[in-house]
Amino acid sequence: MKENDFSRHLTQYFSVYLPARLNVSTNTIRSYKDSFKLFLTFCEEEKGIKIEKIYIKTLTNELIEDFLDWLEIKRHNSISTCNQRLASIHSFLRFIQKDSLENLYEFQKILAISYRKKPKKTIHYLTAEEMKILLEQPDIHTKKGRRDLTMLVVLYDTAARVQELIDLKRRNVRISDPSVITLHGKGDKDRQVPVMRKSQKLISDYMDETYRNNGVSIGELPLFTNQQKRQLSRWGISYIINKYVEKASKNEGFTVDFPITPHIFRHSKAMHLLQANVNLIYIRDLLGHVDIATTELYARADIEMKRNALEAAYIDLHTEKMPNWKNDINLMEWLNNLCE
Repeated sequence: MKENDFSRHLTQYFSVYLPARLNVSTNTIRSYKDSFKLFLTFCEEEKGIKIEKIYIKTLTNELIEDFLDWLEIKRHNSISTCNQRLASIHSFLRFIQKDSLENLYEFQKILAISYRKKPKKTIHYLTAEEMKILLEQPDIHTKKGRRDLTMLVVLYDTAARVQELIDLKRRNVRISDPSVITLHGKGDKDRQVPVMRKSQKLISDYMDETYRNNGVSIGELPLFTNQQKRQLSRWGISYIINKYVEKASKNEGFTVDFPITPHIFRHSKAMHLLQANVNLIYIRDLLGHVDIATTELYARADIEMKRNALEAAYIDLHTEKMPNWKNDINLMEWLNNLCE
C-alpha cells in the first residue's frame, strides 16, 4: 500500500510541530485545523478528490488559488478570513518543504500567493453616553441581570477579547487592593488590567453571590457561567449583548447603526481612553498589543472622526461662481498700459 505523504505530514504538523516546537496557542491550532477541514471539504466536494487521494504533489498553486476563490465567492468569507486560511497553508508548506525537495518549486509558487488586500474598515464604537445607556439595561433585581451587568462591565473595563472573557477563571480576579484582572491573551501571554473602584464592588458582590462548593477548586471555576453552570460560549455572550442592545435601542440617545459585537466594547474602551488623553503606551498595554502601530489605528480613527465633524459643520463662504478677471475689460486695459 502506497503511503500517503500528505496525511503523514499533516498529522505530524498538528500533533508535534505546532504544539511542541512552535508552542502556539490552542486557539491558533484550532483556527489552523478549521482551515484544513475546509480545504479537505473543497477538494472532495468541488474538485472530486477523495481525502485519501490527496498527496503532497496534489498541492498546486492553481488548487490553492481556486480554494481561496471558493472561500470568498461561494462561502462568502471575508478577505480577512481568506487571508487566515492562506496563512495556515503557508505555515504548513514551510514545515514540509525541506522534506519534499522535489515539490519545492510548486511550494514556492504557493508561498508567493499574496494576501488579499482589504479596504480600511471604520472602527465602530459606542459613545460614553451610549455605553452608559446599554449598561443600564440589565435588571439588577434578578440574579441573571446582575451576572449580565457584571459581565458587560468587565468586558468594557478590561477591553478583553471575547475569548479572554470566556477563559476568565475566578482565580484570575483579585478583589483586594490593588484590584486587578489577569487576562490570558494572544501569543499565550498574560496581562493585568486594573479594576475600577465601582467595578470592584460589583465584581466582588457577584463572586460572593455565585460562590458554590462542589468539590472543585474554587479558583478553577469559570467567572461567568450559563444556566447549566458551564463556561459561557461566544454565541452565549453575543446573545446576551444583543438582548440588551435591543432594549437600549428604544432610548432616543442610543443611535447606533452598526452591529454591537463583543469587540465593540474593546473598541469603545480604547476610544474613550484616547479621548481622555491617556497615553497610547498605556492603551497599548491595556489592549495587549505587541506593536504600538496597531494601537495607533484608534488615534487615526479619532482624527478622521474629528475631520468629518468639522466638515459637517463647515460653512461654505465661497459663492457658487467666482468672477473671471480676464473678462474685466477695464482691468485688462490697465494692465496693458502698465506694460507699455
